[in-house]
Amino acid sequence: MDQTDDRTHLQSEGGAATGLPGGGEDVRATRAEPPGGDHVYLSLAEEHGEGDARWAFGTGFTDPLHGVETAVPDGVDRTELAALCLALADDALVSAQRLAEWCTRAPELEEEVALANIGLDLLGQARLLYSRCGRADGTGRDEDAYAYAREAARFRNVTLAELPNGDFAFTVVRLLALSTWRLAQLARLAASAADPVLAAVAAKAVPELTYHRRYAADWAVRLGDGTAESHRRMRAAVAQVAPHLAELYAAVPAPDAAAVRAETAAVLEQVLDAAGLRLPAAPPAGGRGRDGVHSPHLAPLLAELQSVARAHPGAVW
Repeated sequence: MDQTDDRTHLQSEGGAATGLPGGGEDVRATRAEPPGGDHVYLSLAEEHGEGDARWAFGTGFTDPLHGVETAVPDGVDRTELAALCLALADDALVSAQRLAEWCTRAPELEEEVALANIGLDLLGQARLLYSRCGRADGTGRDEDAYAYAREAARFRNVTLAELPNGDFAFTVVRLLALSTWRLAQLARLAASAADPVLAAVAAKAVPELTYHRRYAADWAVRLGDGTAESHRRMRAAVAQVAPHLAELYAAVPAPDAAAVRAETAAVLEQVLDAAGLRLPAAPPAGGRGRDGVHSPHLAPLLAELQSVARAHPGAVW
């Protein structure tokens, strides 16, 4: 089902049945409270402290690198640092571009704003990480060089990030998986990264990602525990995302990969359980985005993203 179908459905049917603003009876009130309750997303936000559950914008406009030593410390492997920054930045940039595609197509105006702002958060993370990558690999390339001057095979994002948006339910489940993994990864980097710049960038991203995960978990519970139709779509979306989790869990050159995987799997299980859904056992899709082997969907996405920069190289405005 495409985005237009989804929008029509949510406005004409699901708006009432899923308890959306302006809707009627909330069907969840007639069902038994699931383990963890409908407020699973609130409990998820609590672990990152006071203030993290607020809207992503407002979580800090100050320079995250103010006062941070920007030289790469002795003892830090520059190649590994650059590879980690590039992988995290590419995930963020490609995800931001997909989220931007929801503008004028989301089920409600509020969701257009929310998805666009989540995309802007990710774009901001990508910019800082690209800049650090250029410093670490010694090329001095800036964020524009990484975003606009590379072909698809040079990108290191996971395949899940580049798949077409499709149904709104798929975007919800994908955002839940990606934001959960990213939050688990960057929270650890914020606490223990040997590179102070990467630690500072990760620290800035943690409250943003906490909101992203909460937003996705909120919608997962609404739709999974909503109408029969919304539940069916969510179940299909979970089945579509499940084969890509193995690639998402695959190690990036960062510590605590096993702990990141365990936390991500536990959170997904918690949210899906509250939504009345189950993560199916699925054979891995075999994606190799971290190696530069991508689906046919990434190149068209990049062509649109890079079109202006490539048509007017070096232009400023």
